[in-house]
Amino acid sequence: MCSRKRCLYLFVNFDVLLFMKMRSLPVTFVTFVVALSAHAQTLRFEEHTIAADLKGGYQVIAYDINHDGKPDLVALASGMTELVWFENPGWQRHVIASNLPHMINCALWDIDGDGIPEIVVAYEFSMDASKSAGVIALLEHQGDPRQPWKVTEIDRLPTSHRLRWANIDGSGKKVVIDAPLTDAHARAPEFRGHVPLVYYRPGEWKRHLISDEEEGVVHGIFVTDYPPVRAQQGRGMVAHRDCERRSRAVAEEWIERRGRWAMEQGAVHRRHRALARQPGGRLPQERKELESHGY
Repeated sequence: MCSRKRCLYLFVNFDVLLFMKMRSLPVTFVTFVVALSAHAQTLRFEEHTIAADLKGGYQVIAYDINHDGKPDLVALASGMTELVWFENPGWQRHVIASNLPHMINCALWDIDGDGIPEIVVAYEFSMDASKSAGVIALLEHQGDPRQPWKVTEIDRLPTSHRLRWANIDGSGKKVVIDAPLTDAHARAPEFRGHVPLVYYRPGEWKRHLISDEEEGVVHGIFVTDYPPVRAQQGRGMVAHRDCERRSRAVAEEWIERRGRWAMEQGAVHRRHRALARQPGGRLPQERKELESHGY
């Protein structure tokens, strides 16, 4: 069985379940083939070790890289400088690009419609903004996805941390969303400062600011329809702050077709301010949660 503490990511792709187990370094990628039927009462899993030498395994994405109709695996390991993919069904290993130190996140989407995705990757990451170049690069295949891909730097934004493709205006032409971890001048333990949420449009690849209202630590974003089922609006994003883990209030932003951003009505709780030490040296629970996650 897979406990929550041992599973870092869980991906469902039709009849294939993929997840990465964090028992100890190096990381082992395990694929489970699920036998599903309308009358099945139990699920049976078969374990296959794909790789056992990925230092600092951080992200795995299932995507058809070579346009053969089978989901392949892209593996990002923060302790390595190579971004690699494993070809289904034999799981042959291919290097997408090298010299990418301290990788933290990547996102895939087929921009030109040739059946092979383009990849945007964030690397040279550090939780210390003063040491984080936050490089964003575009990776493009050169005809054969099994051979090294072309690497083109797009931007540098300190602590670039989460990348997502999103159809923000309903046109079907996705843009890349970049959510840094902290403000460029933030320092531990308070991490004070406004965190920019930005996007890049393929072709021009210029940085566009969505909002800098968020403060503290932004640990993730989720692309969804928000508010629900409104034809005049595009895709939305929900930003999650670690320091507001137990608060019902999270920053929710969306963009309309005309490109106007708006904030959800109501104030957003700025609980990051409570991260400072209280009289007597006591630490609030939010500070303890951040420290438990290495911040």
